[in-house]
Amino acid sequence: MTQELAGKVAVVTGAGRNIGRAIALTLAEGGASIVVNARSNRAEADAVGREIEAAGGKALVHIGDVADAMAVQAMADAAVKHFGRIDILVNNAALRREKPFAEMDYAGWREILDVTLDGTFHCVKACLPALRKSGEGTIVNIGGLSAHTGAKNRAHVVTAKAGIIGLTRALAHDLADDGITANCVVPGLIGTPRPKDKPEPAHHLIHQTITGNRGLPEDVAVTVRFLCGPGARYINGQAIHTNGGAYLGA
Repeated sequence: MTQELAGKVAVVTGAGRNIGRAIALTLAEGGASIVVNARSNRAEADAVGREIEAAGGKALVHIGDVADAMAVQAMADAAVKHFGRIDILVNNAALRREKPFAEMDYAGWREILDVTLDGTFHCVKACLPALRKSGEGTIVNIGGLSAHTGAKNRAHVVTAKAGIIGLTRALAHDLADDGITANCVVPGLIGTPRPKDKPEPAHHLIHQTITGNRGLPEDVAVTVRFLCGPGARYINGQAIHTNGGAYLGA
């Protein structure tokens, strides 16, 4: 593949593992310098940074909670100080917990929205001045299949991810005059490692893919990479599903 992202700088949140890690590595393969963000696990983030640099890329690891506006601003400032610019923002950081709605308290509800939805707000606000200067800024938000299908025991997650879709469409309108595109990539049925005490969500088990197999984090990452490249500048405000045909709605 080409180095179509050479000279660009990408901030990827939640980049220490799974889909976020794959996005960071794939954008680096395209030539972008990467700000590898993780909430708290420095070992994982450092490993991704080393992997990027071992392949000849450039990486800056920054630990910070996207739910904390000040921490996010510090991340954006560090990116500009280190690399001189920000061209791409990938909002991947999210929490995906399960609890019946009747047992859900407000603190649990807010925890999900604080990271998934408010965190996206904080990141866009902090990176916006640099994205405007880029002239071809790109925002890619990572959605969720359950926002389109609904899911049992995930009212907070479904609501947050549905909000991401609305925010993406609003940003596409608000930022078009600045040359910034905003799109959402919606993964579905992606095979990622899970802790032994956290089995696969029940709603995954009711969906089947047309391809007959689960996707890989890299399948999501290549979609993100395309949206960040020069061939996708006419795509704006869209929710693009990467799910092997498990969901065929708009």
